Amino acid sequence: MINIIQNADNLILNFIHTNLHFPILNKIMPYISLLGNAGVIWIIITIVFLLSKKTRKTGLIMATSLVLCLLIGNITLKPLIARIRPCDINPEITLLIPRPTDFSFPSGHTMSSFAASTAIFSYNKHWGILAIILAILISYSRLYLYVHYPSDVLIGMIIGIINTIISIKLNYVNKKKATNL
Repeated sequence: MINIIQNADNLILNFIHTNLHFPILNKIMPYISLLGNAGVIWIIITIVFLLSKKTRKTGLIMATSLVLCLLIGNITLKPLIARIRPCDINPEITLLIPRPTDFSFPSGHTMSSFAASTAIFSYNKHWGILAIILAILISYSRLYLYVHYPSDVLIGMIIGIINTIISIKLNYVNKKKATNL
């Protein structure tokens, strides 16, 4: 099964690299990816949400989701699975960004992007759609830049969404407990 996934990952990644690279995207994709570095764009949006009473609950959900992504994805799964990045397996590929130094699985950019965008979508569908579009662009940039496999991105997306669902449930349970006091 692992070989089937790895073969599919390589096929998709090499298709993107061979057929979907364009000079304009070579300039844009590093900046799109940069937005997701260390979840900075999502942390900034979370702080903005936390500052307003109207959006504080969503900010709390986003913060909880991002912490879960850090704990589950970056601190636990990445070192446990220790998947080598595609750019390290195929060093002939010229990278458009500095070579990442951590492991590949799951994609941290994707986890944080989908965790935050799912929380925003749960609060406001219009803003959420915009956030999901940004999450998709950040996630795709990781494939375009040859630093993640498609399965890294897919599982990162799933973990991010699940973390937000858990965060929403935790917020609901905590609110219900506070009401019953």
